Amino acid sequence: MSYEAKDYAKLVGMAGFSEALIKNHFTLYQGYVANTNKVLDTLAQMAKDDKASAYEFAELTRRLGWEFNGMRLHEYYFENLGGTAPLDPAGRLAKKLAEEFGSVEAWEKQFRAVGAMRGIGWAVLYQDNQTGRLMNLWINEHDVAHPAGCAPILIMDVFEHAFMLDYQLKRADYIAAFFTNIDWKAVEARLK
Repeated sequence: MSYEAKDYAKLVGMAGFSEALIKNHFTLYQGYVANTNKVLDTLAQMAKDDKASAYEFAELTRRLGWEFNGMRLHEYYFENLGGTAPLDPAGRLAKKLAEEFGSVEAWEKQFRAVGAMRGIGWAVLYQDNQTGRLMNLWINEHDVAHPAGCAPILIMDVFEHAFMLDYQLKRADYIAAFFTNIDWKAVEARLK
């Protein structure tokens, strides 16, 4: 079974994101999908050829986390974009954010601060599957630092490719544009 790149063309024309930026981002995502398939196919062939103990097998297995998570995080990111309606203050997500952070505004301030931190990576609102607790985390690389047993609820790409073409070094302006385009219904649907 091969993975297929999903079509996120509905995001073209989104406020604050140029067509060039979003299409470049789609191309990057499609590369992660293609590379995930290549790595999985190569690993399967190596296993058939009894080469699972080879150095190359080990390195490709490590690489799989980068490619797969690059694919999946971009899917989550694109899927939580394209909205125009504000977060429903009476909805489950708003109530949970207020419960965990004191208020939706306090959560948003913290999430924006995480996204504005120096470095490349992802700002992610996670939910602990065991306790239901919400937490904002910085993920530096696709394949490291994801909290075990937690589900990503809201994903913001803060690698340079996500904003440099339109915003240069003004990451805060990109974050503001991101917030105006969150599809809160998609985000809330991820909440357990």
